[in-house]
Amino acid sequence: MKPESSIIFFPCKNMEETLAYYTEVVGLPVHKNLGKSVWLDCGYGYLGFVEYDPPRPMASGACISLNLESTEAVDAMYAMLKTKPVLGLQAPPQKHPKFPVYSFFFSDPNGYLLEFQKPLDT
Repeated sequence: MKPESSIIFFPCKNMEETLAYYTEVVGLPVHKNLGKSVWLDCGYGYLGFVEYDPPRPMASGACISLNLESTEAVDAMYAMLKTKPVLGLQAPPQKHPKFPVYSFFFSDPNGYLLEFQKPLDT
């Protein structure tokens, strides 16, 4: 039996700020909003954030990568994000030097590294 989708949960510092960033800046729709826990729809799975009381440490060393359908879509997403209050927007999209992806990186209000990418065949 194979799972139909997945959800990965990350602790967040402030749910209101995190939810606004992911819906208004990144553009992900809300699947479930349970107050202190939110599931964002990524297409084939969910990205979850939880505001714990008492607070838990933020996840470290993680990169949240969101796949797009083409390199042109990656370029368009970068151009769109440049017009918004994006945290830590790094270099323009490029082919990754070690992995077969075309991508760019930025950060969220919790300090998590985000990537929009198009996996490449070669």
